[in-house]
Amino acid sequence: MSKKIAVVLTDLFEDVEYTSPKEVLEKAGHELVTIGFEAGETVEGKKGEASVTIDKGIDEVSPEDFDVLLIPGGFSPDKLRKDDRFLEFTRYFGDSQKPIFTICHGPQLMINAEIVKGKKMTAVKQVLVDLRNAGADVSDEEVVIDESGIISSRTPDDLPAFNEAIVNALSE
Repeated sequence: MSKKIAVVLTDLFEDVEYTSPKEVLEKAGHELVTIGFEAGETVEGKKGEASVTIDKGIDEVSPEDFDVLLIPGGFSPDKLRKDDRFLEFTRYFGDSQKPIFTICHGPQLMINAEIVKGKKMTAVKQVLVDLRNAGADVSDEEVVIDESGIISSRTPDDLPAFNEAIVNALSE
C-alpha cells in the first residue's frame, strides 16, 4: 500500500541522504512531499549535487496528513530545529508512533522535539553523544530499528542498508 511521506528539508541538506531514499521510496510506489519554510522555495544540498523545490510550506501542512516522516541529514536538521513549527510537526510523529526515518544529523530535529528518550537509535558520530544525553539508547550500527517505528542510520556509507530497511518497513 502506497504511503504519503513528509520530507522536512532546507538548505545544506546532505544531497545523497535525500536523493537516494527518495529514489527507492518512489520506485516502491510511495509519494514524497517536501516540506520547508515556504512552498516554491528552492533549497540546495551542501555538496551542490541536488537542488529541490519545496512542495509545501510548514504552515500549509498538517502532520496528520502523512504516514511517515523522513529527515535527511546535513545542516538542514540543525536549521529546522530552531523553528517551533518543525518541532511540533516532528513531535506529532513521535507521539503517534508513526514511522520516522532519519540519517546522519537528522536526529538533531528529534532531540529538540524531545521524542528520543528510551528509543534505540544511531546517528553520525558527533550526534551520538547528543542522542545519549537526550536519553536515547544509542548504538553505532549502520541501521537501528526501534519498535516505535524509528529507523536511523549514520552516514551516506550506510544508505544501502538504510534504504533496504525503510522500504521493507513500509511493505510490512
